[in-house]
Amino acid sequence: MGDVVAVLKLMPAEDVEFEKLKAAAIAVAGKVDKVEEEPIAFGIKALKLTVVIPDSEGGTEKLEETLGALPEVGDVQVVDLARLM
Repeated sequence: MGDVVAVLKLMPAEDVEFEKLKAAAIAVAGKVDKVEEEPIAFGIKALKLTVVIPDSEGGTEKLEETLGALPEVGDVQVVDLARLM
């Protein structure tokens, strides 16, 4: 099996500093390839992480659960997924 590249969009929980969210997410995400900030509205930003994960059964589910369990994260959404060749 190979690897896949997943782009996940993380919305911060209420009253969380963005840098705290960023540090916590990067610490548990594993192999992070790219980190981006996406302005949403009214000064709120989402964190977009591009990560490389093994292509295995369950896909991004385990990573989504891990990131979603962080107190700094309000919501996790997979916005793109591609297999590496």
